Amino acid sequence: MRATARAEERHFWFRGFRWFVRPLIHDALADKRSPRVLDCGCGTGTNLHLLTPYGAAYGFDLSAVGLQIGRDRGVTGLVRASVAAVPFAGAIFDLVTSFDVLYALDEGTERAALAEMFRVTRPGGYVLVNVAAMDMLRGDHSVLSQEKRRYTKSGLQSLMTEAGFSMERITYTNATLFPLLLIARTLHRFRGLAREANVTREITVPVAPINATLSALLFLESVWLRWFNNPAGSSLLCLARKPEGAAPR
Repeated sequence: MRATARAEERHFWFRGFRWFVRPLIHDALADKRSPRVLDCGCGTGTNLHLLTPYGAAYGFDLSAVGLQIGRDRGVTGLVRASVAAVPFAGAIFDLVTSFDVLYALDEGTERAALAEMFRVTRPGGYVLVNVAAMDMLRGDHSVLSQEKRRYTKSGLQSLMTEAGFSMERITYTNATLFPLLLIARTLHRFRGLAREANVTREITVPVAPINATLSALLFLESVWLRWFNNPAGSSLLCLARKPEGAAPR
């Protein structure tokens, strides 16, 4: 968790992630007055800095260490709780986010988490989900992230619709890095995945020229994604909506 906290500001992956999600956050909240936003599984709370310009943002996580890191950095609105038991009233959030959480849950908890996200979202409100994608990209980073699964586009779409949401947009991301990731992670599996104690290098910020180059590629991809979807990539980004007039579940 502390290694992730050190990387979140400068690492090319986190920069790309923020470029990818900002337009979707804007789309979800553009016509809302004083919206409320909830980040489910917020880790260190860094993404609340991303969300607060759009409205009142709250977050929760099970990790006491992550929450303390966030509070030490001045992040407010943090609560310790499980994604399977969200500590907020129903139908009060205009946008509910879940960034790189669902893939680390067992299937029962995954479905409970989506049910809770549905419960706390206002009718007509949105959920924004990011998950790891494509089994062929499983590698050392999967150990670091404690992945139980990687998703396909059709699989995530089915999961969201079964939870009651209607799909607005779903696309793979990090497509510009796909060839490099495929080679690296195929080699990881060939020699055997690293032990958990040895995978912090996966989140280490590369030397400046490499980090800048990879950041530039992801920025260009984020421009492309304003109009088009990617056919492949290491992550899936999904914007879905709770239908107007949806009955509580």
